[in-house]
Amino acid sequence: MWYFLAVILIVIVSVLLILIVLVQNPKGGGLASGFSGAGQFGGVAQTNKFLEKTTWTLALVILGLSLVASISIPRQITDRQPDMTEIINSTDFNQAPVNPVMNPIEDDVQ
Repeated sequence: MWYFLAVILIVIVSVLLILIVLVQNPKGGGLASGFSGAGQFGGVAQTNKFLEKTTWTLALVILGLSLVASISIPRQITDRQPDMTEIINSTDFNQAPVNPVMNPIEDDVQ
């Protein structure tokens, strides 16, 4: 359940981050330039600071949610797989290897 919640939140925060980045324009010609009037609250400098802080905050939120999602990935409980020592111990090394493709003794006789 936590995995799906984290994935949904990652998608929402990603869309918000995309919108915030699109609003920014380092040359002052983006949507932030609409707040350049002297009578506006905060002015351009405050708007740019807010947008930059919001960008970093959303990026860190995505990082944290990604960690939560990776930790809470639903895993299926499967039968225990044999480890290498069990495979080696169960193998009979006294059997001669069989090569069905080519038998050099029979090829020389014909």
